[in-house]
Amino acid sequence: MDKIKICVIGLGYVGLPLARLFSTKYETIGFDMNRARVDALMQGHDSTLEVPDNLLQEAIKNGFTCSSDIEEIRDCNFYIVAVPTPVDVNNRPDLTPLIGASTTVGKVISKGDIVVYESTVYPGVTEEECLPVVEAVSKLKFNIDFFAGYSPERINPGDKEHTVEKIKKVTSGSTPEVANIVDNVYNSVLINGTHKASSIKVAEASKIIENSQRDVNIAFMNEIAKIFNAMGIDTLDVIEAAASKWNFIKLKPGLVGGHCISVDPYYLIQKAQVYGVLPRIMSAARRLNDGMGEYVASQVIKLMNKKGVLVKDADILILGVTFKENCPDIRNTKVTDIYATLKEYTSNITVYDPWADASAVVREYGIGIVNNRDSIISRKFDVVIQAVSHKAFADMDIKNLVRENGVIYDVKGTLPVEMIDGRL
Repeated sequence: MDKIKICVIGLGYVGLPLARLFSTKYETIGFDMNRARVDALMQGHDSTLEVPDNLLQEAIKNGFTCSSDIEEIRDCNFYIVAVPTPVDVNNRPDLTPLIGASTTVGKVISKGDIVVYESTVYPGVTEEECLPVVEAVSKLKFNIDFFAGYSPERINPGDKEHTVEKIKKVTSGSTPEVANIVDNVYNSVLINGTHKASSIKVAEASKIIENSQRDVNIAFMNEIAKIFNAMGIDTLDVIEAAASKWNFIKLKPGLVGGHCISVDPYYLIQKAQVYGVLPRIMSAARRLNDGMGEYVASQVIKLMNKKGVLVKDADILILGVTFKENCPDIRNTKVTDIYATLKEYTSNITVYDPWADASAVVREYGIGIVNNRDSIISRKFDVVIQAVSHKAFADMDIKNLVRENGVIYDVKGTLPVEMIDGRL
């Protein structure tokens, strides 16, 4: 390829940072079907906060554009697909966004072009599900007229240390020559380089086990938290003691939400069963982690009963609703499970989160939240649950928010132990 012109399809938490980075080296256009999202980006603001406004505005000034008009991406020759890969209500992989993006690519791809997928999938999706769609729509033949690659995303929402340019990326291609081209393109903008996988399927598999491994490890910590809580032993004290051994992997129990760890294992679980393999450990980890919100709520209710706090119609404050700290991302947040369980006993639940988009939370979960600290600091609650450890909560006088004999529960294990009544 003499001159590379890049199109990144999907301008969310993954696609936008990637597109902005590529725009520093190549002519780049970002494509998204959401016209409102495109308009906001072209005005120089990213609502996900993954790309600082100054960097986005500088990129636009230097020629980076975003569009929802398919005709504007027709002259690109290096397409990157970075759309979500969710699961449905039964936790089955939903490839609808990928099929839609592949259809878009099929409408514009030309002979000699390359399409690279970044979306997290089970091994085989790129070649067995996506590329046949591109072929059917474009009437071009894969690996004859056009080529493909896979480079799994490694974006960590809200992480300002491991930003996209610093992440070492896995790359792959549908032929050895294309693998080299894809690898060189990514290498040209990454500080820490790449790892070129031997095949697209290997690259797909590498990504999905990254998140599945994390899920299993956290599930173990959640299980021991349940055990030690039942025994009256502080779990975090146990972890600190165990971590004094050089090869102990120090993790903490907690809620597992977000777009990766709480979703991706289901893709591999389903595909494994197609091959007659029952992934018992991953399946058990998913069930355990998915139940932690309800478990936290049950622990809070137990503490309320012990302290004589009436559960019915109790006044409860939940601090944080995003799936992780210092980030506006509410996808698959398990804080809503805490809320739903407590809602069975009381409707007096206030959720405060200065990071979350209140309208998005209502739209996605039907939960009203407050963003203004002033609306809660003058009140007294029967229970305060710190569900997310936003930095914005660090200077709050949480003790002063609780009525005498009230309950403070710390999901994240960041509050002083003498202040709280319970934690994971």
